[in-house]
This record gives sequence, C-alpha cells and structure tokens, in this order.
Amino acid sequence: MVVMTIAMLVTGASALVPFSGQHIKMIPMKAATLEVAPATMESLATAATEARGLAMDSIAAAKSGHLGLPLGAAEMGAVLFGSSMTFNPEEPQWINRDRFVLSAGHGSMFLYSWLHIAGYDLPMDEVKNFRQHHSMTPGHPEFPNSEHNTPGVEATTGPLGAGISNCAGIAAASKMSAALFNTDEHTIFDNHIFCIVGDGCLQEGVSAEASCFAAHEKLDNLIVLYDANDVTLDKMAEFTQSEDVGMRYQAYGWDVTILTDGHDIKAISDALEDAKANDNGKPKMIICKTEIGRGIDEVAGTNAAHGEAGVAYVDDARKNLGLPDDKWFVSDDTYAFFEERKNQLKEKYTEWQNTFDAWKKANADKAKILQDGIDKVTPSVDELFAAIPEFDTSKNIATRIAGSEVINYIADSVPLYISGSADLHGSTKNYIKGGGDFGVDFGKSYTGRNVYYGIREHAMGCILNGFSYYGLFRPSGATFLVFADYMRAAVRVAALAELPVQYIWTHDSIGVGEDGPTHQPVETVSGLRAFPNLDVIRPADPEETAGAYVASIDKKTGPTALILTRQNVDILTDAPVDTKRQGVLKGAYIVIKEETDLECIIIATGSEVQHAVKAAKELGKGYRVVSMPCMERFDRQDAAYKEEILPSSCSKRVSMEAGITAPWYKYVGLEGLTVGVDKFGMSAPGDIVMTEYGMTPENLIEKVKAYMA
Repeated sequence: MVVMTIAMLVTGASALVPFSGQHIKMIPMKAATLEVAPATMESLATAATEARGLAMDSIAAAKSGHLGLPLGAAEMGAVLFGSSMTFNPEEPQWINRDRFVLSAGHGSMFLYSWLHIAGYDLPMDEVKNFRQHHSMTPGHPEFPNSEHNTPGVEATTGPLGAGISNCAGIAAASKMSAALFNTDEHTIFDNHIFCIVGDGCLQEGVSAEASCFAAHEKLDNLIVLYDANDVTLDKMAEFTQSEDVGMRYQAYGWDVTILTDGHDIKAISDALEDAKANDNGKPKMIICKTEIGRGIDEVAGTNAAHGEAGVAYVDDARKNLGLPDDKWFVSDDTYAFFEERKNQLKEKYTEWQNTFDAWKKANADKAKILQDGIDKVTPSVDELFAAIPEFDTSKNIATRIAGSEVINYIADSVPLYISGSADLHGSTKNYIKGGGDFGVDFGKSYTGRNVYYGIREHAMGCILNGFSYYGLFRPSGATFLVFADYMRAAVRVAALAELPVQYIWTHDSIGVGEDGPTHQPVETVSGLRAFPNLDVIRPADPEETAGAYVASIDKKTGPTALILTRQNVDILTDAPVDTKRQGVLKGAYIVIKEETDLECIIIATGSEVQHAVKAAKELGKGYRVVSMPCMERFDRQDAAYKEEILPSSCSKRVSMEAGITAPWYKYVGLEGLTVGVDKFGMSAPGDIVMTEYGMTPENLIEKVKAYMA
C-alpha cells in the first residue's frame, strides 16, 4: 500500500480542498488490484457488476428509486459482504455480528442487492418487488418491526445524517457490551460497525454532532466509508460545498484514509482491514472517490445519476457491463462464491458459539442479564412498582425531582437500563447514582451507565436510537422539553422503527418562569402527541411519575416521552397510591369522583391536576376530576374503560393544561371548555407567569362557573 500526504490532491476532487495535513493516508488511483488472491478479487468484481444489474432492473421495474449510489458504491458492497464483515446470514440477530448501516438510505437497492447475494433470507422475488406494497424491499431501509422484517437491515435510514449518527450509538453499545460481558478468559463481543455515507449525510449537522461524540469517546470500532462522488441531488457538490471533509474529520479526531479510486477492490479491502486492525482510539473514515451512477455512461458522474434519470439507458448499460438479456441476473459463480463465504462465516459463528457456551457456564449471573437483554425481558409492572417506595405525602416536590429518585430504582431493577443528558444532568435530574459515566478519560469507562452527550440534542436522539438498534440496552436521554424540537427527526424514526427509547424532558411549561418564552414550551407537548406510536406521559405528582417510568419500561414496541415539571406540585392525596400508579398505565383515571349526580367532568394533566382538584372541591359534589397523564394510553383502552372514566351521558366537560388547547377537543367535544395557553409565555417568576396565563384554581373556577351557567 502506498501512503501519501493529502497534498497530493486527486484531480477533479471538487468536494475536497487541498491542505497540508500529514496524518491522512491517500491511496492513489490504479493501485495493483490483483496481487493477492486474484480469484477472490475477480469474484468480487463480478459480483459488483451483477449487483449493479440488480439495482438497474429493480429501479427500472419500480419506475422509481435512486440508481446513483448502488451503481457507484458496488465495489464497497462487494468487499464488505464478500470479505470484510463478519456475520451469519442464517442467524441475522447474532449478537456479535458486525453491523452495516446504509446512512444514505435512498440508495436502498444497494443494500437489498447485497443482502440477497450474501445469502440472507431475501428472495429474488422480493428484490424484484422493490418499492411495492407489502414488499420486504421498501423505498428506504426499515428496521424489522411489526409491519415487516427484512433480515440484515440494522437501522431505519433515509433522513440524511441519521444513519452515521445511529452508528455512533451502535458503536457505543458495542463498546459497552464488550466492557460489561467480556472476561479475561472469554471474548464474546469484538464486532465492528460499518457505515456508508454520502455528501448529503455529511452536510446534515447531526452527523457532525455524532461524529464529534464518536471521536471524543474513542469509538475506534466505527468504520465509515464516504461515497465521495462530488454530487448532490440538485447540483454538483461544489455548488454548495467547499470544505475539506477529510480535514474536518481529522480535526474531530478520526483516522482518515483517501482512496483516490473508490472502485479499486483491493484498495478498499486493504483500507478496511487496516481500519479493523487499528484499535488506536479513533473512529475511521475511508473516503472513496467514486463515480456516481457508474455503468450508465449517459448520466454517470453527474447529478442526473442520483435518481432514476438513468433508467432510460438501463438496457444498453447492462449490455455494456456484459450482463445477459435476462433481468435480475446473478451468476452461478457468484452464488457459489457467496455460499462458500457463508460457510466460512458459519464456521466462525460456530467457534464463537462454543466460546459463548463456555462463557455462560462460567458467568451465570452475567449470562442471565445478557439473555434478558436479548429477549427484552424486564421485571413485571408489579415487580417494578414494588421496587419503588411510596413518596412522603408531606413534601411537595417537582416531578423531575421525583424522577431523580424513581430512575435509580428503575436502574436497580433493569441492569441494562442506561441514561444520559445533553449537558443538563444538574437540571434534568436523571443521573444513575453509582452507575458511572460512559466513555474514556476523566474517570469514565465503557461500563458507565450515564452518557454525557454534550450540547448535541439531535445527535443524542440518534445515538439513543443506535443503542436501541443494537438490541441489548434500554436507553434514556434527557434535556429541557423545549429542546425536544432538536430531536424530532430522531423521535419520529424511533416511533416508526418501534424502538423502546425513553425520553426524559423536563421544564415542561410556562412554569419554567424567568428564562422566558424561548425556554417555555407551550406547543411542544401537543406536537409530540401528534407522533404515532409515541406515548407522551405528563405526570401530575410523584406517584404518577413512578407510574410513568414503569409504563415506559413496560412498553417494548415504541418510545415513551416523560414530561416533567421544573416547579413543585402538590401530592394528590384524594386517590390511593396504587390507583395513581396504575392509572398512568391506563392513560387516565378518576382522582375525585362525584358524590351526587354527575354534572361536569374536569380533565387535567401534569401540574394542572392539582388546580382541577382544588376547583372541583369548591364547585360542588357533582364534579368529577380525571387525571389524563397519557392520551395515547387512554386511547388504547377498551370502550368499557373509556366509558367508565368519561361517560357519554355527561357532555359538560372541561380540560386544563398549561399548553395549547387544540388536542383536548377530542375529549371535551366541540361544546366543551378548554382552559390552556394558546400563546407564547413571558419572562417572570414561574408562579407569576402561571397566574398571568390563568393556570390557577381560581381562574378555573371562574371559567367553569361561566361555562355551566
């Protein structure tokens, strides 16, 4: 391998600016590609050509899709699946497999072609069924979920920048697994995380956030191949991009290698093997200078190659590549090569399984924890509640303070539960005591259960997803609720991919006070409620907070948001502890039941339940108070329970929440009364802001009396 300084700039590398860095390796074009194992290299080259053909045929048949990456990165796929990665297609959930994430998810036919060729359970009929109804080959890769299962897909990608950011979390989970479970006698975790990104991924700011995190925590098991084809969708990359990506990543603390011919199979192989072997505390970026849409001469190397513009030329391109007239062609030789490759991988898997069996016998306690993580087993709801003592009813505290106690009982009960914060542990109060801090240096270790993300909320969301994709851990992360907007893209994917991630968002309303409207969420909770499959729980007091945490752990089919107060709230003493805790699980329950004929139902959530209770006691014995900490959970209850809590016979209904009122009409009806905050807040002490905006029992009483008159 020839190593040169970056100053030897590749001609035409418009997305890269020359610089004088001395630590970036450059491997020049036209390197000898067949010096070692020529038969293997030839087989991989043939497979790359045939993978191009599969992408052409499927995208042409679908009349939609993205040709550019599958054609331009074919050699990377050949090396990854045919040589460099360790996996077992027959055991796609093997815990020590290498992971591959296609961050540039629009190029999904790249992944589907290679999964099929490599021997995963992805039949050719499904490859042909690309982008069709109920196919295993959707437009962008989707993590296996209740809708369908595409084995070998390690992350839901498509939103650019998310995949590489997920990989920081996956790599961190791998490091954590090795630190927790490997012993001097047995190594059961030593995998690598591979990722392909394009210019679009690296232009998105979240990739910078996550890449800085990966470098700072020395995630040297992360290997990123940058498909540097100098093209974005609208224009050539130089139209919007002039920074030197390699130098930027070197500054972050990554090892950077440039392959001036990103189609050179041996060069790719050598670079990957070097990256795998180099445990130097630095994540690796291999910049592969490629030609987008390679094989379709009419569009290759231009932004027209990005999408389906090349479809019109597919038939001629296939001929020029030497492919037969038969569409979706994979040669017997290629299948045979990858069958042999699979057999070799199965041998490696069997060796690992023997080590794993010996490890389990020698480490029964660790084996139980690990198996529970694999099987997603957590203590029952009753067991979790039993582990959380009842709160002192003489002390009114903020739900974030209650959460600081509950989270530690949860951590004691769920060994693979981890937490973290975007530079706000002191405010969000979600630190696991005695859990240690994750990472390197400054007293941190890879066994640490508290992750410090820095001021990187978007990356935190993606990294949490990465921890969850890895398949062992129950991750949670915290920041102020108003900053949840930085995380929305990651939250959406977590809900779509059915990842059991827990979000701890504190400082939940105008009650934040002096920080003013920039930090006072009024629309945020309702905006989060709009996500399908996201449970948004806003507890009213410490016992409801316990219920919220338990509900989150018990839900394994999607994420949960815990919305907690900055300010103190009253302990609700009108309902038993068990009623409150169990009531959270059902989404809503009766706090105060009417003593005479039911006249009106007041529905409240979070810090406003205390006001509803006080108001009802003054308004009369015909008033019912319902606490509704979670609309989504209540909506999932059967009709009988809904009728029990909100009887249809009572049309006089009032809601109260320190946020926008729109979602509440679903429960109070168009003739109901909503008391809320439909404008931005102000800077003043929190109690004054609450009073100014009518979040008091006195204002509620006045509004209800007028409504009932």
